[in-house]
Amino acid sequence: MTRIHKICIFLLLVTVAPALAGTPLPRWYSKALTRSEAQLLAAAQQFGNSGKTPRTYEHGKIQLVSSNDWTSGFFPGSLWYAYELTGNEQLRSDAEKFTAFVANAQYRKNTHDLGFILYCSYGNGFRITRNAGYRQVLETGAKSLMSRYNRKTGLIKSWDPGIVSWSFPVIIDNMMNLEFLYNMGHLTGNNSMTEAAVSHANNTLKNHFRQDNSCYHVVAYDSISGNVAGRQTHQGYSDGSSWARGQGWALYGFTMMYRETKNPAYLAQAQKVASFILNHPRLPSDKVPYWDFDDPEIPNAPRDASAAAVIASALIELSTFTPDNNQYLDTAEIILKNLSDNKYLAKKGTNGFFILMHSTGNMPKKSEIDTPLSYADYYYLEALKRYRSIKQTGHL
Repeated sequence: MTRIHKICIFLLLVTVAPALAGTPLPRWYSKALTRSEAQLLAAAQQFGNSGKTPRTYEHGKIQLVSSNDWTSGFFPGSLWYAYELTGNEQLRSDAEKFTAFVANAQYRKNTHDLGFILYCSYGNGFRITRNAGYRQVLETGAKSLMSRYNRKTGLIKSWDPGIVSWSFPVIIDNMMNLEFLYNMGHLTGNNSMTEAAVSHANNTLKNHFRQDNSCYHVVAYDSISGNVAGRQTHQGYSDGSSWARGQGWALYGFTMMYRETKNPAYLAQAQKVASFILNHPRLPSDKVPYWDFDDPEIPNAPRDASAAAVIASALIELSTFTPDNNQYLDTAEIILKNLSDNKYLAKKGTNGFFILMHSTGNMPKKSEIDTPLSYADYYYLEALKRYRSIKQTGHL
């Protein structure tokens, strides 16, 4: 073996060894996990007999919700993630209890949010335990979600009349429910589900994005012709503004759909959305965005830790599809490190037992402003799990 060959082999080993051997996790990560575990255990003990799950802590009161609320699946999902991360059997027991609280959602046909409600709770539970009862709930829920698919538009309807004035509204959030439908289609051999998920993603790609690759919150369709009737917002600053969590949903949704389908158009769109977010002049240095990138009150506008958590989780996965681009993983690490600082990470026993502070739910309705939110905690824990996997194994 020549000296050059030996040097090449040495450099190769140096390059891949950290992923093979496992990279030590930073101190902030241990702090984040310890604090998260304590908060979740306390919350589970506090609300275990309520039959409901915690959504937020606002005006000094903890809001608990039933399976009729779109956020009801996040707390049980957080418990499942925390169990995976810590191995604490009490967390598994709590996850099982709170997951059962949202069982009735499987029969709901009046919402597109069944992915949020069921896949975050029962989906994680089934992935970890392979519980046949969990699978049955998921199968029923996927059929319920399919009832909202319209072949003329090729989309899943987000809201029904009475909630908004639009006849067939589709919100960017709906991308997050496609993972549930697509995977259940694969699991059950129901091609109509996978085809509906792909159709929804394709039409969202076609109609939801502006030239700068930011997205509208709501696209309203004519259910008879299938044509776009209007583009507006429901939770952003204005119809033309870039609502931060909406950009996070888009980034996450198209990254996930690329994982499932390997359609290069989805990967390209995810990268375009990532570029919009990461290169935006109004993205703060700590990478925790203001609730809307176009709020004229910036830098005095509220932040949204929930958007940051969604973006961090999505960027970690996106980094696995673009190994030549370290920006995604590096930025995700910055976000997680900053969310794990005391500025955003709640002290034990405070913040209504939620993990993260400073999220924004619905600014136009003056609801859940600068509060904790269950979905911020969920995607934060998911991002922590993904981060650990990347650092210790080199893959998710």
